[in-house]
Amino acid sequence: MLTSRKLAKRPKQAKIDFGDISRRLGKHVSLPVPFLSTNLGLVFNVDCRDLFRSLDRDSVDCVFADPPFNLAKDYGNGNFSDDLHQLEYLRWTSDWLDEAVRVVRPGGAIFVYLLPRWGYHVASHLEKRGMEFRHWIAVSMKGTFPRGRKLYPAHYCLLYFTKGQPKTFNRLRLPVPKCRHCGGDIKDYGGHRKYLNPLGLNLTDFWDDTAPARHKKFKTRWHINELKPMIPARCIEISTEPGDIVVDPFGGGGSTYEAAQTLGRYWLGSEFGPCQPILDRFSRSYPSELGKVPIRLFNLLRIRRTA
Repeated sequence: MLTSRKLAKRPKQAKIDFGDISRRLGKHVSLPVPFLSTNLGLVFNVDCRDLFRSLDRDSVDCVFADPPFNLAKDYGNGNFSDDLHQLEYLRWTSDWLDEAVRVVRPGGAIFVYLLPRWGYHVASHLEKRGMEFRHWIAVSMKGTFPRGRKLYPAHYCLLYFTKGQPKTFNRLRLPVPKCRHCGGDIKDYGGHRKYLNPLGLNLTDFWDDTAPARHKKFKTRWHINELKPMIPARCIEISTEPGDIVVDPFGGGGSTYEAAQTLGRYWLGSEFGPCQPILDRFSRSYPSELGKVPIRLFNLLRIRRTA
């Protein structure tokens, strides 16, 4: 297991030479300095709305968002409140959703991971903005408990919308579930086991194999719940091809960025809180790619000229 001492010895993120980028692009650029860059991606330590505003309309292929759930958690940034009045939280949510709709290409996808409490509000808003509903994916919620006079909460909501008909839809398959004790099939499939596709079972809209990220291999912030890269990876695989551009406006611990990097997609992200956990993740997973400059993404960003 890596220790903080070992992490401290890893190479630091290289500084990006904006003068050189300006010359190569033939432009006079004035951009916020990315906190992290790789050969495929950039992370900015800014409000997500600032990142969206730097992008042109119809310029990215997929947006994956795992926003704060308004549960009064401390994300390490005193300028951000995760304890808003419902109307204020929904107004803020609508602001960044409208930007996400603006920047995604026709046929592109938007995925939003959140509590069912907010899911129907977000789904309604996206539909009003002309997005096409594809799925409400139920992601199994482990280790919860009954809350008041309500049913036992058992799933998170993962909304999947597209701007019109999807330009890309890749059908994913999962291995046939096996018993961890005997190694046999968990189900008998009504006697039709021999007819199953040898590549596995079709992915459905109920995901029960996505346990919370608790091991350091998957998690970089011990005080905050994090997604395993598996969840954004599936969304990216379903809706994009290698070389497409993915945006995650709520970087968190960097799960989406790691998934996009592994799958060969370009990626852009923002994180309003501390970005060090994202750098720690890439220092473990892709140390040789840190500090490289994805020129295609700098070309994509709307250039702000200095006075």
